[in-house]
Amino acid sequence: MVVGERPVVEEPRLAVRRRSSGSWSRRGLLLFFLPALATVLTGLATLAVSGNLLLPFDSVVVLEGKMASKRDFFEDEEVQRILLKHRVKVHITSSGSREVALRDLAAFDFVFPSGQPAGDLITGVRAGAGQYAKVHRPFVSPIVLATYREYAETLHDAGIAGPLPAEGGNQPLYYSLDMQKFLDHIDRGQRWNDLGIRRHGISNANRIVAQSPDVCSSNSAGTYLALVSFTWRGNGPDVPATPQEATARAQSVKHLMEQGLPAADVFRTYISPEGKGIAPVVVAYEHQYLTYQVRYRSESGRVDSERVLLYPSSQFVTQPQFISLNARGERLGELVATDPDLRQRAMELGFRILDPAGEVAGDQLSRFLTERNVPVPALRGDDTRSPMPRIRHLEQMISIIGDCPPAPLPDGAP
Repeated sequence: MVVGERPVVEEPRLAVRRRSSGSWSRRGLLLFFLPALATVLTGLATLAVSGNLLLPFDSVVVLEGKMASKRDFFEDEEVQRILLKHRVKVHITSSGSREVALRDLAAFDFVFPSGQPAGDLITGVRAGAGQYAKVHRPFVSPIVLATYREYAETLHDAGIAGPLPAEGGNQPLYYSLDMQKFLDHIDRGQRWNDLGIRRHGISNANRIVAQSPDVCSSNSAGTYLALVSFTWRGNGPDVPATPQEATARAQSVKHLMEQGLPAADVFRTYISPEGKGIAPVVVAYEHQYLTYQVRYRSESGRVDSERVLLYPSSQFVTQPQFISLNARGERLGELVATDPDLRQRAMELGFRILDPAGEVAGDQLSRFLTERNVPVPALRGDDTRSPMPRIRHLEQMISIIGDCPPAPLPDGAP
């Protein structure tokens, strides 16, 4: 535009831009990062309280172990947490206890057979070969027969079993089993229906028998064989003293033994809904049953009164042996035997903890079960234990009962 002779220039205009409201504003950044920061701080606090704060910066040693039922101990989440505090992790290869003793152990740092026979085989073989082996005996667990109330009450009616005194509970969970009478009925081929089980609401035309794992691989089956052999000795010696006696004893009790389920599956089958129809009486360890009842009570608010235990009148207490195969394994062996937290957890898993002298350490298990409102069985002392055969005679009996090759015993084995 022109006014007169001079052009008119418009004044410049200033535009005011609004503040960006994008997601990366200062306020947005705070809203995004504060929850993440709180999560990180909470995690650090948790690691510090648990003693695992420095684990990401420490080397964690992974140990290779081979075992049967005692893998339950190392697969327990609390045991794993305690071991991580000591920068230790355990990788387990499952195998029957006797099978552990018969296989090459070069790839393993330790083994944990469930009883003394398999442990003696391992230490004997390694001693003969000049190899490392150090034994720890942290806890024990008796061999029991796990069954169901209808079967226990049927045995009670027949005078074969009777309720044991227990602290707490209305219906008995624990029964004493007269092994001689029990084996007499098996010897005669009697069936559950013959014994009158229909009076308790079920029918079973199968023979009376206790189902055990494969005797060629399982410590519990081998221990049960020793129990049957001791009970069925008649006027003979408590245990075979010669190879001829071992052969004769094995042949005399073979028809009393029933094997089938793999060792890892026997107790799992027992606590499954189908267990009563598959194997109504099974060979088990006391700690398996007690752990099951504590867990069942925690989850349901009551004990499982349908499942009960039979304690044989001749008691065999199995003594698991942690055997270190090298210095790495020995570090774990020392922890299992002496660490207070691991010993406490073993007791909470139903084991009877041993003191340094090899005796059951006090009544911690009774107190623990009482606190969890699980009836306490009439725990027996070591004076009820019956003798085990010498390892070479037991191995001879196992090979006859199970139709399996005898174990390669070292020179000088007992």
